Amino acid sequence: MRMLTAVVLAALVNVCWAQPKTVLRFSTAAPPPDFLSRSLAMFKTELEKSAPEFDVQVYPGSQLFRQGTEVPALQRGNLEMSTMTTFEVAQQVPEFGVFNRAYLFRDYEHAAKTFNGPIGKRYGDTVAQKMGIVILAPTYLGTRQVNLRAARDVKAPADLAGVKMRMPGGPEWLLLGQALGVTPTPMGMPEVYLALQTGVIDGQENPLTILNAAKFHEVTKQVVMTSHLVQPVFFCVAKPYYDKLSTEQKKKLADAAVHAAKWNDDQRLADEQKVADGLAAKGLAVSRPDLAPFRANADKVYGSAELAKAWDPKLADEVAAVR
Repeated sequence: MRMLTAVVLAALVNVCWAQPKTVLRFSTAAPPPDFLSRSLAMFKTELEKSAPEFDVQVYPGSQLFRQGTEVPALQRGNLEMSTMTTFEVAQQVPEFGVFNRAYLFRDYEHAAKTFNGPIGKRYGDTVAQKMGIVILAPTYLGTRQVNLRAARDVKAPADLAGVKMRMPGGPEWLLLGQALGVTPTPMGMPEVYLALQTGVIDGQENPLTILNAAKFHEVTKQVVMTSHLVQPVFFCVAKPYYDKLSTEQKKKLADAAVHAAKWNDDQRLADEQKVADGLAAKGLAVSRPDLAPFRANADKVYGSAELAKAWDPKLADEVAAVR
């Protein structure tokens, strides 16, 4: 009888150990060396430590889904998590397009207070309702700067006329390019290095930390500090997947996202200044134009854009009032 009991117990233990884990695939377009990709690895460690039933699989550098296709994949049930941008949200919730506007946020602190406050709460609730995607935590992708293959004297948007500038795909990205004065050229992130190297494009715009991680300094000659977009991204999860989790699992998921997002923010903010200080040593000319002509051109472009007519007209004022 004792032998039979021991056999039964052993079988039960084996069955428990054999229970499959809950797979959670996390996709991002950020290059593997970038802080955002590295923060996903931290998210994996944190969540699997607090909730061992999860098997978090991280895919940086568009390894699993091409940039721009992650959101539809979330909505089709083909992906569990991604780092969603405000541009992707605006494609389905047009009133939120104002968050893609050049020169909306003053700096990192302004953007962080906006998305961690009442405006961010309203934003997240609407995204969950209309898109079926749950935002777990906002994080900082950086402040975007113009990076050129050949140096030129840039004092205003007119000096960038005719420059074929790589932009992510999407109508509001192209509108952002117009605000800068360039000829926007849609292209996925993995293609940019070779396109710069061969002259298919004349430049790209990204935060300095991403420029550094992607080694664009090897194939460009100048950085123009336009600071045109202080860019948040979101750790997000497909709502149908999220809704199946227990209350405790949801909390652990959110805690891991907040922890990883804070690490990304802290590291990126410190590195942005370090990279900026080291651009000249990498052989890049650095120009810091007066931004007034760029702000004025952005006002003009957005003021006449058909796309901007769908934006919530009160949101820009609400964001400006955040202190």
